[in-house]
Amino acid sequence: MSEDTSSDAILRKRLYWHSRRGMWELDLLLIPFLEQRFVQLDKEDQLAYEALIEEEDQDLFMWLMRREWPQQPERRRIVKMIVEHAETTDNSAYRTL
Repeated sequence: MSEDTSSDAILRKRLYWHSRRGMWELDLLLIPFLEQRFVQLDKEDQLAYEALIEEEDQDLFMWLMRREWPQQPERRRIVKMIVEHAETTDNSAYRTL
């Protein structure tokens, strides 16, 4: 069985690695979104996700816990998509991350 080495597979692996954060709460929001929604996003939203995960954990936590919203519209849009996904999807399988 060979490993998928396509550019899309490599990108998803890199994004998965960078989506694993130092905070369990962030993992529970980012990993399911990445695995379940990322491939369906348009290119602009995919790039917004890639930029989002470059942010500091404390900023991500504030945004994803809805304590603040990002100033940039494209960043705010992807954060809201992640929050909405978490609120409308059963992610109980990810509790063991």
